[in-house]
Amino acid sequence: MAGTRIRLTHETEEATASGIYGIIVGAAVLVTAHAVAAWREVLAVLVTLIVYWVAERYARIVAERIHEGHRPAWHVVREQLTSGWEIVTASVLPLLVLIAVRASGAPLLTAEIVSLSVSTLLLCVAGWRIGAGGRLSTAERIVSTLVAGTFGVALILLKTLLH
Repeated sequence: MAGTRIRLTHETEEATASGIYGIIVGAAVLVTAHAVAAWREVLAVLVTLIVYWVAERYARIVAERIHEGHRPAWHVVREQLTSGWEIVTASVLPLLVLIAVRASGAPLLTAEIVSLSVSTLLLCVAGWRIGAGGRLSTAERIVSTLVAGTFGVALILLKTLLH
């Protein structure tokens, strides 16, 4: 039973880390994209995140083979290929916001900034929740939230400076 709890905790930690990483990478792609249409930016973000997911899964499988000295068992490969999707799915809400704001008639840059703001909000929420899981004090949770949100703020500033 204790082994199951450790395994579930590890999977939850991995999922959270993948989601945070996915939000940051997705936002970074949005910052650097020079597409003329929102759907092209959405496509660029999704393709990039899928490439990151494949690369991460591949690296984990290869690393296991290197360190274990043999091929990973099929169940290990299957587990790697069915996990970590949070790196992609965590960016769905910011991308839907991008599409909705653009579809409402707002300029593409405005839609991008709103989408990046949603990404920043999600990072702040993750920072706050991480603080709760880590049993941090309120002041420490605020710091955790601010640190997480700083990634998004930096990307918004970069987007405004590039355009």
